[in-house]
Amino acid sequence: MSRTTQRRVEQSATTRQPQHDVIVVGGGFSGIGIAIKLQQAGYDRFVVLEDGDGVGGTWHWNRYPGVAVDIPSFSYQYSFEQRPTWSRSYAPGAELKAYAEHCVDEYGVRDRFRLNTRVESAVFDEQAGIWLLTTSAGEELTCRFLVNAAGVLTQPKHPDIDGIEDFAGPIVHTARWDDSIDLAGKRVAVIGTGASGVQVIPEIAPIVDSLVVFQRTPIWCLPKPDVALPGPLQWALGRVPGVKASVRGASQAFVELAFPLSAHYHRPLHVANAAERVARGYLRHQVKDQDVRVKLTPSYAVGCKRPSFHNSYLATFNRPNVTLETEPIQSVEGNGIRTVEGTVHEFDVLICATGFKVFEAGNLPSYSVVGRDGVDLDDWWAEHRYQAYEGVSIPGFPNYFTMFGPYGYVGSSYFALVETSIRHILRCLGEADRRSATVVEVTREANDRYFASQLRRRPRQIFFSSSCEGSNSYYFNQHGDTGFRAGTTLEAIWRSATFKVDSYRFEQVPE
Repeated sequence: MSRTTQRRVEQSATTRQPQHDVIVVGGGFSGIGIAIKLQQAGYDRFVVLEDGDGVGGTWHWNRYPGVAVDIPSFSYQYSFEQRPTWSRSYAPGAELKAYAEHCVDEYGVRDRFRLNTRVESAVFDEQAGIWLLTTSAGEELTCRFLVNAAGVLTQPKHPDIDGIEDFAGPIVHTARWDDSIDLAGKRVAVIGTGASGVQVIPEIAPIVDSLVVFQRTPIWCLPKPDVALPGPLQWALGRVPGVKASVRGASQAFVELAFPLSAHYHRPLHVANAAERVARGYLRHQVKDQDVRVKLTPSYAVGCKRPSFHNSYLATFNRPNVTLETEPIQSVEGNGIRTVEGTVHEFDVLICATGFKVFEAGNLPSYSVVGRDGVDLDDWWAEHRYQAYEGVSIPGFPNYFTMFGPYGYVGSSYFALVETSIRHILRCLGEADRRSATVVEVTREANDRYFASQLRRRPRQIFFSSSCEGSNSYYFNQHGDTGFRAGTTLEAIWRSATFKVDSYRFEQVPE
């Protein structure tokens, strides 16, 4: 802890009453969701701090051509605010942004959000039992409870390539799209074939002069059951009893089979094997050139890294103006990219579809968090491995809750994670109110039991099978862990409603 920070903490200790009962960091769907539920629970002294100039998180920042959700729209929404008017079974990004705007207005929480406010640090004052936050503008805020609702996939990961800073033309990352760049008739290069690359490549291929796609690791791509939702169905979803529940139930079952069951119960169920057969058949059907098919075929099993669902990505490589380059990049030179084999591809615009920071220090969360005894959260995780009780709380960091903590997400819709995390957090806050407690901290024993229970389930997960070697997946951190909760969505929901509150210590700071 710096001397300046220590001095600020000592000064804050003179005031036992914080400015806010709760500060939420992040204005995406997790921040919106907990703001709604805090207000409904009767909490009045809270604020949501958002780095961007609008709400929506992922769907505010990501505006690249073709951006869309890869979870069915019926599952990718709050259970308490189900929209019947999605235009497609998989909503485009603009509709999800509009849904975020609708929710903050519908539930009257817009005035809770402070936009263009980036949190730089959060330090826990043990004497006062409060958190002291500092923003990039130098403002200091205090709160009793701090909730990190900033998502994992928020900070763009730029490629580390020699000479890239000297590229002569425009460079744009998919997560920070620049609409002023005109791609029509241009020579374009795309680095990356993850989820954003799979979506943007088919959209721009028909309008550019030439497109070179630099692929490091191929991705499994499956057909996407993406269809337009006709007006009569939208009407029935909103008006006919039972239709909305039936459609959502079918959607939830599909999502559960697609990831939680296939990934976390790989050994007994072997669902991923069937998915791989479908993916291989789809690849043979979509791509004409055998050599290109070989380059696009992963050597790892479906589920080892995030698979993709798209109906035109693979077929894009049949176009005469599209080239798939699998040789590693050596450097960027002026207006081109040189591979290690010496091939130089010249182009006018460089698009980085290189994803996001995940387990890098300074991303979980994107601001420094200092708990008891001056311990930094990044340092604690580096020493003890990434872990959090039920994915929400970390011992040694009182009054701090995270919506996207390790071993909280089962891999289904993020909205399921958001709602289970909110339920967990509100139970803690409610119990603190009941006991008149000002400090809430998960016990080390409860956290250790939970972490051990997750590790015991590893043998049945696909991630730790030999078939995942060479997947180069962002799922894995430096400890070789994934942080996925090894279970089903229903189990996570049940646990959030039934975990023992005695897993936490509730204390009152002396006046």
